[in-house]
Amino acid sequence: MQLPPWKTQHRFVELRTPWLTLIGEYLADHQAQSLEYWRVEKADSAIVLPIHRQQILLPPPTYRPGVGEETWDFPGGRILENISPGAAAIAILQREMKLAEEAIASLKPLNATGWAVNSSFSNQYLYGFVAEIHPSVDIDPAFVGKKLPATESGIRELLDLLICVQCRAVLLAWWFERCGKDLNQ
Repeated sequence: MQLPPWKTQHRFVELRTPWLTLIGEYLADHQAQSLEYWRVEKADSAIVLPIHRQQILLPPPTYRPGVGEETWDFPGGRILENISPGAAAIAILQREMKLAEEAIASLKPLNATGWAVNSSFSNQYLYGFVAEIHPSVDIDPAFVGKKLPATESGIRELLDLLICVQCRAVLLAWWFERCGKDLNQ
């Protein structure tokens, strides 16, 4: 039995910025109990796992204000309004690794509908992609911080490096798919 959706009783805060909207509101649950909730609305995001010559590439570490340090991450970013997740993934590779669209041999989505990043707090969805870079392409070393083999040992090393749960989700979804394991079972 599907419970009826909760109803917004009153929105008491709405703060809009170019990066996010913060909303505070009172919701009535299916038992008409009034509850205070805070949530963030953000643009969906895409993360791309780039593979070149059987190696997984990471751009140089980037400072992340949320954790207060530089971290290793796959190329990623927001999906702008009226842009498809696939087009955003290509733009991300162009921006972060200086790869021309022609350098990308294939771009494979890992999830067609996106994964909810934090469904109780945010409306944001994450789209994961794997980009195979043409083996004949030479990538500027200034845009590659680390190369790891696309093997089990490389995956283990990546899991030690990546603190971003979204990057880890993309990596593990790709690895399980590559090993022929269906994560949806």
